[in-house]
Amino acid sequence: MKLIYIFTIIFIVSSCGGGGGSSSSDSNNIVPPDPVTDTITESCAPTSWNYRIQRCDLNHDNLERYYFLYRPENLNLSESIPVLFALHGYGSTARNHLYYTNYAPMADNNNFIVVYPQGFPMRTVLASSNSHWNVGGWTIGSDVDDVDFIDSVINLISKKIPIDEDRIYSSGMSNGGFMSYHLVCNLSNKIAAIASVTGSMTPETYEDCNPSHPTPVLQIHGLQDVTVPYSGLSFMESIPKVIEYWRDFNSCDIEPDRIIQDNFSAGYVINIDEYKNCSNDVNVKLILHSTMGHTWPSTNNHSVSASNEVWNFVSQFDLNGKIN
Repeated sequence: MKLIYIFTIIFIVSSCGGGGGSSSSDSNNIVPPDPVTDTITESCAPTSWNYRIQRCDLNHDNLERYYFLYRPENLNLSESIPVLFALHGYGSTARNHLYYTNYAPMADNNNFIVVYPQGFPMRTVLASSNSHWNVGGWTIGSDVDDVDFIDSVINLISKKIPIDEDRIYSSGMSNGGFMSYHLVCNLSNKIAAIASVTGSMTPETYEDCNPSHPTPVLQIHGLQDVTVPYSGLSFMESIPKVIEYWRDFNSCDIEPDRIIQDNFSAGYVINIDEYKNCSNDVNVKLILHSTMGHTWPSTNNHSVSASNEVWNFVSQFDLNGKIN
């Protein structure tokens, strides 16, 4: 049975690719900077394939890491800039995720930046090369500190762009969705809202989750997803259980407002459940597609643009809840 369980994990993860004045007497109360983050430096340069996208390389925790930064050409630096993290799936790449999410037009029109970090290769018995985000579950055994890596990237970006520290968001596909949940459970003082597309929570993330504020959550999922099944697996929670957790944590209404979009000619149904009247006026929203599998949906193939849904949802909120 143990051999079968390990084989099942290998099969599943191999399919996951695709937010007054002071006086001298205050000096004794100053908190010293984080010695790790404060000493991290980076080297950034425009990519050869898009001058508006920078690749930034850094050494974090003795590992060579990097991320891509999309910065709109006419970025208005006279105001604080929201930040959207976009996290790729297991075995995928930041560049691939950048292409199929295509957040650039929305960033141009809404004055925000998009950060595409690159996961690090697994170094465990089960998988020794695929890029991943360390979230527990099938990544148990990984020693990569991805929470601190993302925190360090936030700090580095804040040194060169006047970011809105109340409006840092995380989104992701598959393992990137798992990581978005993991971030808001373990870095909630910085993450205002999240969106997960075909992701879920591992038991480790679920059991240890301790957010510091009511948290807006968007989940987009397909009933035909066999990689991250709607009903869950032993090493990933079911989507109903995840939604129930955030509904209860945010003290939302027990029953959602439901919109059903029938497209009988195309043979699918989309259920949109939105849990309202939550603390700080946040929302928990589930978009469930009857025929969608493990993919990032667009209006061309599933009548749902995940990228539009993600930004339109998270941008309503900051760390304090609904933006008035």
